[in-house]
Amino acid sequence: MKLHELRDNAGAAKKAKRVARGPGSGKGKTAGRGIKGQKSRSGVALNGYEGGQMPLYRRLPKRGFTKPNRKEYAVVNLGLIEKFIGAGKLDASAVITDDVLVAAGLTTNKRDGIRVLGKGEITTKVTLNVTGASKSAIEAVEKAGGTLTVAAAAAE
Repeated sequence: MKLHELRDNAGAAKKAKRVARGPGSGKGKTAGRGIKGQKSRSGVALNGYEGGQMPLYRRLPKRGFTKPNRKEYAVVNLGLIEKFIGAGKLDASAVITDDVLVAAGLTTNKRDGIRVLGKGEITTKVTLNVTGASKSAIEAVEKAGGTLTVAAAAAE
């Protein structure tokens, strides 16, 4: 086989239909847009338009509320902390804080603080001092012989 003999597999590259290129093309004159009307013109955006009838998205009631100043926590699971201790990226003998977790690479951004959740197993005795924690996470750390203190009063 030579370089000039290389070909795509049959059907691998489909040629685009060239519209408005005369009657012989099969898509000449109106280019498949029909005759007259808004959709035959250029610059048409009809998404959600129902011909003047009140659109569905305006007929349905609004629901819910998004608190503008809500707290958004970065989430770290206990299993991940255990994995990082095993890999030597975290020092279990020292106090582990939000900043230590970010520096180790468990999360890229601290946001409004770090919240520890109880997913995964932790067997190492650790001292955690974080912004938030779930009840299951606190119980799991204490069961392993460590302590988990929550800096803010955000424990659930």
